[in-house]
Amino acid sequence: MKRLMLTVWLTGLAALAQAQLYDPSAFDKVYDGLLKHPGVQIESAEAINQMYNYKFYEADKEFRWLRTRYPKHPMPYFMMGLAEWWKIVPNTDITDYDDQCLMYMDSTIALAEELYDKNENKVEPAFFLAAAYAFKGRLYSERKKWAKATLAGKNALKYFDKCKGNADISPELLFGDGMYNYYAQWIPENYPLLKPILAFFPKGNKKSGIQQLEKTANTAFYTRVEARYFLLQIYSMESQYDKAYEMAKYMTEQYPDNPFFERYYARSAFAQGRLNEAERVSKDILAKIERSQSGYEGVSGRTAAYILGYINQLFYKNLPEAKANYLKSMEFAKQTNSMDAGYYWSSVLALGKIATEEKQYDQAQAYFKEVIDKAERKSSQFKEAKKALDANKKSRREERRSRRE
Repeated sequence: MKRLMLTVWLTGLAALAQAQLYDPSAFDKVYDGLLKHPGVQIESAEAINQMYNYKFYEADKEFRWLRTRYPKHPMPYFMMGLAEWWKIVPNTDITDYDDQCLMYMDSTIALAEELYDKNENKVEPAFFLAAAYAFKGRLYSERKKWAKATLAGKNALKYFDKCKGNADISPELLFGDGMYNYYAQWIPENYPLLKPILAFFPKGNKKSGIQQLEKTANTAFYTRVEARYFLLQIYSMESQYDKAYEMAKYMTEQYPDNPFFERYYARSAFAQGRLNEAERVSKDILAKIERSQSGYEGVSGRTAAYILGYINQLFYKNLPEAKANYLKSMEFAKQTNSMDAGYYWSSVLALGKIATEEKQYDQAQAYFKEVIDKAERKSSQFKEAKKALDANKKSRREERRSRRE
């Protein structure tokens, strides 16, 4: 009986302590928005982590609870739309989640516009308007719907401008500054045809953009992972491979079931010559594809299988295993309609080299000719295949000569 009373007393004390530490209604009275609202951060933290770790069912339950609690705020709808976007991320050719993503972003925009018109605080609704339009623009550009992408992009920039310079209010707002600064310089450098359009907008600064995104990645709550997602790609584009590797490794440790981060980890470890890590991660990716784990499919598969083929061919000298993985990489490329990708042609080229090594000269010639006939003429695989074909013919002549002798 004493033990039971003690248990009840301790449980009550714990509940009282929790109520004193976190009273949602008390927070609602203090904060006029949700971006800085610590109560909302406490309530949504687990859901956000579940979302980025591809546990979408669990995340959705929490986001829906947040929507019930704040039915007229755009944040819950934005988070649900973001979850749909992350279902698209591993393979942007998949269109199954487009309608749901756009629906949630449209709901975000409608509610944010109401807040923008009614509230004195324009910054928070402007943030959600900018973010929702930005995601719509990104999705439309993936679908090559350029007119819709341009309109959404213009709206995003309009509201990003409203948020600009308000990072002291919330570190979330620095995300837009960083994105604009980097890509406003990067786009005209890489797509000269878009220069006339961007001439009407302020000039960007890639260095400042990276610094702002790095600060967001370290200080923000809602946009922290999104900043890291973009930084991972930016580091690769800027040839900052050490940073790309460290970021990919860290994000995979944080979200071990996120296929995008794990794929980048395998790639960056491989590029850095960290072959033990690349091998371990690639095997993990293929095992997850084998059991149909959420988000793991052919795009990740072609990367992982190629890495394992390369390691088995050149380091373990296990040619049967190497061939099996190269063929698997090619099959994944066919499944994802990406036979023009480097992994496909590198696999075909490698199979030709293995066939040459095994003195299967006809088979080797067929592989090299496939690369020469179909790969991009400026690609390294095309140039290497031409050299390999010449070497193959020479080896064949030498073998015939030795037989005659």
